[in-house]
Amino acid sequence: MKIESQVFGTVDIPDDKVIEFPAGLPGFEDCKQFALVHEDGSTSSLFLLQSLDNPAAVFSITGPDRLGVNYEFGLTDDEAEQLKLTNPADAFVAVIVRKDEGDAGNPVTAGMRANFMAPLVINVSSRRGIQKIITRLGCDVTLRAES
Repeated sequence: MKIESQVFGTVDIPDDKVIEFPAGLPGFEDCKQFALVHEDGSTSSLFLLQSLDNPAAVFSITGPDRLGVNYEFGLTDDEAEQLKLTNPADAFVAVIVRKDEGDAGNPVTAGMRANFMAPLVINVSSRRGIQKIITRLGCDVTLRAES
């Protein structure tokens, strides 16, 4: 499938790389098919989750571990069923990150922000995903310093 990405231009996405989000993402319920894209040869741990339904819908994502965070939460039986998840090892967790538009001269507000209250969970085996909305902190988050 060929798509027009606002970031990468024309991109060919093989059918076996399409990730289905049956419920879409909050605010983007009509976007049900996505693909992870990045520049060829890139070693960055930042990927773009590109909607195949709406080329303007693209999200920067990364694994929490790449941010120095150990992040654990549970899934309901319904969420596991939506993902068709039978093996926990098939679950990939990612967070959406965005550039903070704060005061660039202030190190407290400049930089990147990650949304840990609405992580993406993708079953890499079935290529199905959900965005889990965490309404209260009921997960374990551990920050670790990089050496």
